[in-house]
Amino acid sequence: MHLQKVVQKLKDFNELVMFEHSIFSLPFIFIAMVVAADGWFGWKLLLLGALAAVSARNFAMGVNRYADRDIDAHNPRTASRPNVDGRIDAKSMLFFIGLNGLAFVVVAFFINTLAFWLSFPILAILASYSYFKRFSSLAHVILGISLGLAPIAGVVAVSGSIPLWSVLLALGVIFWVAGFDLLYSLQDMEFDKEEGLHSIPSQYGAEATLFISALFHALAVLFWLLFVWSAHLGFFAFVASIGSGFVLYYEQTLVRKDFTQIDRAFFTVNGYLGIAFFVLIILDKVV
Repeated sequence: MHLQKVVQKLKDFNELVMFEHSIFSLPFIFIAMVVAADGWFGWKLLLLGALAAVSARNFAMGVNRYADRDIDAHNPRTASRPNVDGRIDAKSMLFFIGLNGLAFVVVAFFINTLAFWLSFPILAILASYSYFKRFSSLAHVILGISLGLAPIAGVVAVSGSIPLWSVLLALGVIFWVAGFDLLYSLQDMEFDKEEGLHSIPSQYGAEATLFISALFHALAVLFWLLFVWSAHLGFFAFVASIGSGFVLYYEQTLVRKDFTQIDRAFFTVNGYLGIAFFVLIILDKVV
């Protein structure tokens, strides 16, 4: 019986942070590590990189769910989340946040000195996203920056430096994530208006949001092409960048046809994009 309670609690925390969505950040941290190492970067960094990415994301999602528990309670789309319906209380969330924040710092310490010192401002940025929508429509960009830190962290782990190509890769991730978060936030456009929350859809409407999202995704592809050029990568890397443009065009088309397809566009299409990009970068290094 006790074991069943533990298993259920783990399921509740998994639902809280949507662990499976780590797929958005993991491919790009490993892309940066592969390019920085010019191939295989070793089992130690694979483990530490995965632990850093997962603990950072758990920290960010934990802060988000803790900060938004009052907002989520009023939104029909989020009212059944564990942070709202009583399955996970505030103290448990704070413990979860602290545990993952500490884990991220400890992992960074074992990576290298630069990673350790960068871990503190990174956690501050990750935590800030949850509060931006209370006063600024830039929350979408802050989310993009939060995930855009992943490739920077990856290259720091391998080389202890931040070369230009990693910044270009990160900028691509920032505009990719901000672009699909704009699409996702269309679901809450009316709710945000009623609650006085700041988002681009609630401030400027659906048409403007779709335009800005498409612009952000075009910039993402441009920065990824510049990353490939700056890192002196080959054919498969260019295919990854150009192919991502077609995938993002499909995502934009999917949402424009039917807003009920937003979940599919957000989770499925973007998940495949990250994995495909990573696989093609590996091919670029081994073929």
